[in-house]
Amino acid sequence: MKKYYKYSTDLCDLYIAEENSHITNISFSKNFEGELLETKLIKEAFKQIEEYLQGKRKEFNLPLETKGTDFQNRVWNSLKKIPYGKTFSYKDIAVDIGNEKASRAVGNANNKNPIVIVIPCHRVIGKNGKLVGYGGGISIKKKLLELEEKHSENKGTK
Repeated sequence: MKKYYKYSTDLCDLYIAEENSHITNISFSKNFEGELLETKLIKEAFKQIEEYLQGKRKEFNLPLETKGTDFQNRVWNSLKKIPYGKTFSYKDIAVDIGNEKASRAVGNANNKNPIVIVIPCHRVIGKNGKLVGYGGGISIKKKLLELEEKHSENKGTK
């Protein structure tokens, strides 16, 4: 059975869930069923997110499990490859997964990302450089990108 716990940060509230010893959800709202219980793995996930939000962590080391279509999982795996402090366009992701005309479908998969921040969908921007769509709102996306820019040696876009 899925377990979850709610945390509050200066940035936002986060719901973190695990099932079968894997993080399955990190979201801004509770959009899944489960039992309210803070497990060791959920606590570790939050610790790593806190370190990230403090600029002390650039990579996450957590067991993840995503449940989506083959296409969604390919997109989410591509998102994991975007370096800290960098941004890619939807088209960059489409090219990376071998379907350069799938920018819109990439956007839809990005929108369904079940593990925000750790699978960095906030690093995907419009091809014109504009911040577009984010489940937590554009202001949170902007703050995450500003945080990474501040703590990055890797500044800029792809």
